[in-house]
Amino acid sequence: MSGSTSTPLATILVIEDNALMAAGIRSNLEFEGYTVLLADTGEEGLRLALEAKPSLVILDVMLPDTDGFRVLRELRERGHNVPVLMLTALGEEADKVRGFRFGADDYVTKPFGLMELLARVAALLRRAQRDSTPVASEQHQFGSVQVDIATRTVTRRGAEVALRPREFDLLAALLRRRGSLLSRDTLLREVWGYGDQVVSRTVDTHLAELRRKLEDDPAAPQWLLTVRKAGYRLAMATASGAPMAEASDDSLDGAQDADADAAAAAAAARRTPAARERP
Repeated sequence: MSGSTSTPLATILVIEDNALMAAGIRSNLEFEGYTVLLADTGEEGLRLALEAKPSLVILDVMLPDTDGFRVLRELRERGHNVPVLMLTALGEEADKVRGFRFGADDYVTKPFGLMELLARVAALLRRAQRDSTPVASEQHQFGSVQVDIATRTVTRRGAEVALRPREFDLLAALLRRRGSLLSRDTLLREVWGYGDQVVSRTVDTHLAELRRKLEDDPAAPQWLLTVRKAGYRLAMATASGAPMAEASDDSLDGAQDADADAAAAAAAARRTPAARERP
């Protein structure tokens, strides 16, 4: 890293109760040119997030007075769409799915490398800036799903479907290259803004959530397909609007041959009862 950033005025709020870790994160972020605020409890972090309106929040899942999921949910319920990068020692796929459902933008699992953390922070800030730029009218449809890119709205059978920001961006990327194969690395670069130094399975988790919300049977997807050991694509439609039959051949029957992480994420999403979403 160079000691400067493309967004020198960005303010980052770090909510972390481990004083040594918080100080280390702060020092490195400030070296990159960011302004950093610190909070060591969920209550203080939520107050600073609402009052200071930071450009990004780094949020630890485990806090002394509450947990990061509760802080995140409260932020989203109050209408704050600030990008949130969660720090967690929890490696369970279901916990990551839970965080994404509450509105997390990304995860870093402890222990993490400094270069990875800084790369993810920079990528989230770039995406936030890009998302605030108006786009021309662009609409898409597949099956019973309609997507308006300009308004970032999705409906299924006439009912609006709530997608998280990164879920929508992933769907838009697949729509814009409908029928074409996109590798995981391509999607991480185009949707998440990551470089080659970041290794992440977040694509699989987000795709599993899209299937849960948009497919009739998430375990046997017809539209949002995984091409084994190659990547992902959105199925082409026939004249009648149904997915083309050969799509199933390319995806090798969808979830049955999806890579292990996507299948695990989908299974976790189906198993997690609504009651578990309450922290």
